[in-house]
Amino acid sequence: MEEFQPPAPIETYQYADALRRDVADLFMVYDTTLGYPMKGHLRFRGRFLQDPAECFNELRRRFERYGYTPTVSREGEQVAIIALPIVFEHPKSRWAVNLILFIATIFSTLFVGALYGAETTSQAYQIWRGWPFAASILLILGAHELGHYFAARHHNVPVTLPYFIPMPLSIFGTFGAFIRLQGPVSNRRALFDVGAAGPLTGLIFALPILFIGLATSSVGHLSPGGLLEGNSILYLLAKFIVFGKYLPSGGMDVQLNQVAWAGWVGLFVTGLNLIPVGQLDGGHVAYSLFGRRARMFFWPSIVGLGLIVLYTYLQGAFAPTWLLWILLLFAFGRVHARPLEDITELDPRRRALAIFTLVLFFLTFVPFPLASIAG
Repeated sequence: MEEFQPPAPIETYQYADALRRDVADLFMVYDTTLGYPMKGHLRFRGRFLQDPAECFNELRRRFERYGYTPTVSREGEQVAIIALPIVFEHPKSRWAVNLILFIATIFSTLFVGALYGAETTSQAYQIWRGWPFAASILLILGAHELGHYFAARHHNVPVTLPYFIPMPLSIFGTFGAFIRLQGPVSNRRALFDVGAAGPLTGLIFALPILFIGLATSSVGHLSPGGLLEGNSILYLLAKFIVFGKYLPSGGMDVQLNQVAWAGWVGLFVTGLNLIPVGQLDGGHVAYSLFGRRARMFFWPSIVGLGLIVLYTYLQGAFAPTWLLWILLLFAFGRVHARPLEDITELDPRRRALAIFTLVLFFLTFVPFPLASIAG
């Protein structure tokens, strides 16, 4: 990202006049305001002469020649272009850190997988035995993040390679992975593509892995003192398809092998990412579909998680996970990623896929992720 130094006032006027002439075939300018909304910015109000979804990239290219990036929004009956004195560049990829974290995550997931599948103490330290879990969970997480990455690159958004987070002391072996967008997306269609590509691509791999894992797992008695994984609607249906009955029931449930456990974790992570608030994938999808009205999901999400916390407390099974998520959403969940061009709505195909993606949140969300099995 390279910052552009705002020109002196007379030069600003010259740039404004030059920009106005340069985009005359794309945007008819009715009035120009210098230094709005702050010093160094330019505001042009008028109307597009072409479909903004089709011509915005060309408009942006022309603004960037003068050291500006345009943002587009509606102001009453008119369209306003705010020229920001900055140009976003694709940074050089520092892949060494990504590679080190990925290798560390391979070992941490191998370690957890070996512990999970160990039948003796000696097997627990033979980390290569954890390869079914490690390969499965890394495939799901990798597909999720690469879905984001390639969608961002397709839309010319500056983005980093995926960062994997190793955590050998957790039951997942990792805290997941993330990429960083280092510049804004162009419009809501691009925002949807980048936001939805991750969970949808990850789910394409998570579902087969889950079904393979369930098909190679057995049903047995629940062991007192052990952990019971929670059901999402999709996970409950998957167990019914494989075993022909709803589980757990009658003190019986699936004894998940490493692959099935990775599939459950994949669904769980998908549900978390699809919470429709803030900078989460679900928040990107919600904003691309509803625009600024996406803020309406914030308080229902907070209240919903709060009710889960209250229920678990009253049941004597309080876990701090959702309380932590409530705090995080309060801190980071109020602000959505806004695209540069914020007036073009989703096309019918993307609108249908966005609705489907939000429905996936309800299908994959696990209200009570883990519980201790009573004796």
